[in-house]
Amino acid sequence: MDERSQYINDALIRIYSDILWIEEKELRKSRFNDLTIKEMHAINAISMYDHKTATEVANELHLTPGTLTSTIDRLVKKGYVERIRGLDDRRVIRLGLTKKGRVMYRAHDAFHHKMVEGFLKDISPEEMKIVEKAIRNLEDFLNENS
Repeated sequence: MDERSQYINDALIRIYSDILWIEEKELRKSRFNDLTIKEMHAINAISMYDHKTATEVANELHLTPGTLTSTIDRLVKKGYVERIRGLDDRRVIRLGLTKKGRVMYRAHDAFHHKMVEGFLKDISPEEMKIVEKAIRNLEDFLNENS
């Protein structure tokens, strides 16, 4: 690996680690300190209004359905998530956020917006195209290998 590639590799590892550390630190200081990082990301994957199935959320988070079920059980108990039975087919259960879950979702979303603003500060339109291309390349690689 050449020097620039090594720098990018090391930076991506540091950035990933730092984002998780900052999220954990902020979570502990917040009114949502009863959540784990994994639970917070499950809330984010459930999203505000989509009412996804557990299978859809498990696939998005790369979790087994069993692991997600445990997480959802805890989130229901803590008051962040609700299970919603389908109107046409009562066997279908979708996941939705409670008011408390939507507040958490917005707080987490605000953190990510602030982070992206900081990342893109002073970036020209031409540089933005390069950043977008590099991120698409990374997403493609990750999708091919997941």
